[in-house]
Amino acid sequence: ILVGVFTFTNLPLRLEADHLTVVGERQRLELDDGSKVLLNTNTAFSSHIDKVQREARLYQGEAFFQVNGSRQQPLELQAGPVRATVRDTDFAVRLLDGVAQVQVQRGNVDLLGGGDARVRLSAGDSIRIGPKGFGQRQHLDAQKDLAWVQGRLVFENCPLSQVLDELRRYYPGWIVNTNEQLAKVEVTGNYRLENPLDVVRSLAHITSASMREYPALVILN
Repeated sequence: ILVGVFTFTNLPLRLEADHLTVVGERQRLELDDGSKVLLNTNTAFSSHIDKVQREARLYQGEAFFQVNGSRQQPLELQAGPVRATVRDTDFAVRLLDGVAQVQVQRGNVDLLGGGDARVRLSAGDSIRIGPKGFGQRQHLDAQKDLAWVQGRLVFENCPLSQVLDELRRYYPGWIVNTNEQLAKVEVTGNYRLENPLDVVRSLAHITSASMREYPALVILN
């Protein structure tokens, strides 16, 4: 029973994390040094800040940080395969399925990956870090890539399959698409995240898909 509890629930995270959000929830925090953190859906996070050190850890999910730069020591954040060191910086970190993504809106972020590989990101930079190390540095489109900070979801010419994958992170149930051709249809839109089901309804309308709704289940065809 104990093995099942630890395997199929988030009890291990509850024992380690200071803060947890459920699917579809966002939570605002203020750390002991005055830095601000916005936790996105299904996120686990903890921090330890005192006169000697500023440390935090993202166990899963996504968070946006506005780090206070008034103290000498930097904030060090561990997120899966990468460790970020920051001072006076606004940046986001996503950790899903063992792959981290760091996006910098303001300031600089120093990253340490496996094998002591190091990368410095500046404002407008984005990079993924997985089991094989750092990916290619990408340009950050803050209005689209960080739209969730404003409670929105923005896509531009994106396959519906990818849009649905993102929506599943916010919907406490199943979103199923049974039409392979529908998955390839490219969509553009700017949606509020308060009600993911309304977003699915809108997508079904603009793609002329049929939609069946059940408790905690949506089927597109």
